[in-house]
Amino acid sequence: RTDVPWRGLWAILAPLPLVFPSYVGAYLLVSLFGPRGLLQQLLEPIWGVERLPEIYGFPGALLTMTLLSYPYMFTSIRAALLRLDPALEEAARSLGDGGVRTFWRVSLPLLRPAIGAGGLLVALYTLRDFGAVAIMRYDTFTRAIYIQYRSFDRSQAALLALLLVGITLLFVWVEARMRLRGRYVQGDTGAVRPQPVLRLGVWRWPAFLFCALVALFSLILPALVLVYWLVRGLLVHETIPALGQAIGHSVLASGLAAIVITLAALPVAILVVRHAGRLSNLLERLTYSAFALPGIVIALALVFFGANHAPWLYQTLPLLILAYGVLFLPQALGVVRASLLQINPSLMEAARSLGKNRWRVLWDITLPLLRPGLWGSLSLIFLTAMKELPATLLLAPIGFSTLATAVWSAVSEAFFAAAAAPALLIVLLSSLPMLFEIIREKGHERNSRPL
Repeated sequence: RTDVPWRGLWAILAPLPLVFPSYVGAYLLVSLFGPRGLLQQLLEPIWGVERLPEIYGFPGALLTMTLLSYPYMFTSIRAALLRLDPALEEAARSLGDGGVRTFWRVSLPLLRPAIGAGGLLVALYTLRDFGAVAIMRYDTFTRAIYIQYRSFDRSQAALLALLLVGITLLFVWVEARMRLRGRYVQGDTGAVRPQPVLRLGVWRWPAFLFCALVALFSLILPALVLVYWLVRGLLVHETIPALGQAIGHSVLASGLAAIVITLAALPVAILVVRHAGRLSNLLERLTYSAFALPGIVIALALVFFGANHAPWLYQTLPLLILAYGVLFLPQALGVVRASLLQINPSLMEAARSLGKNRWRVLWDITLPLLRPGLWGSLSLIFLTAMKELPATLLLAPIGFSTLATAVWSAVSEAFFAAAAAPALLIVLLSSLPMLFEIIREKGHERNSRPL
């Protein structure tokens, strides 16, 4: 919404750190900033730095999870900002409020559902992560569950998993209580004018520097490490596997998952927002409770179900999409729900009073107003499904290789050049949905300008 330089580029780059699997992201940060990492190797001949401070433990885990999970917050808030009616801010300014006061009194309260949804996803993603905290040697619930499971203490592992679900339900309850405190609709009209560009003045280049630093540490430097691994491997004639089939499989599975999960999130979001009650609250909490469980737990449960009760479904693409749905439905629900909360229900009621049935109201009014949230959900699910590993390894059809499994196979055998190529392709392919959305928004802005 500002005139920060290259704002379209930052909108494309900001969600991309989410495509790095947590174990890959943590390993890249250790390779960069570890005691004997690439940064130390660059500083040693210049300033004689023989060893950098330890990155392991809580600081490393915090840095890794912050850089990898902030796209959840960005995607949710961005979709809400696109639905924010500038007339409300203009009215506040006309009454004498300055920019900061307008933000605190008008904009921020309307963004609270999006902030809550994004914060909930960040919290649950951090709770369920295993790869990053394991590499950073920091004890969390998931690491403790894994240790107990490996020591064959299944009852202790199950108890810890139940505690994890309990903490998840507590987070969901707190977020729901915060959301129910306010009213977030923006007026009685469904039309939202194009957002005016805010002039930052002297803060334009500091804002640019901030965006550049976030992109540098969360995406550009890790990507450069991958490029370094790839070039180094090519120079020593390391074999890079053909990835054409893996690209096709990844796009197919991720695209189907994005469409199916977003369509599934839509009725759940409508039920939670427009028909709040015990049943809808229970459904929402059950949806989020699954997100707290490590992916391998969900995958193993579906393996047991498929092998014992539905052998015709086992190791098929529909079962893989079902696993993605269980894992990622909360992400889509959070983004769609935050956008739906900004739509005034009186618009739908007015359409019903004019004789339109529920389906026409949904198609003609609700879906067009939800477009930013729906596209945000599609983009988010596409890039998270693209990197999903445990479910893909256990449930994919035989011979159904993806870019994520290619990364895993190469890293597990220490072939870093072979891992770099599919990892870079994941980043590239995951940027396409956001790129298309930016192009669509630019076209909408041009068509909406007054003659």
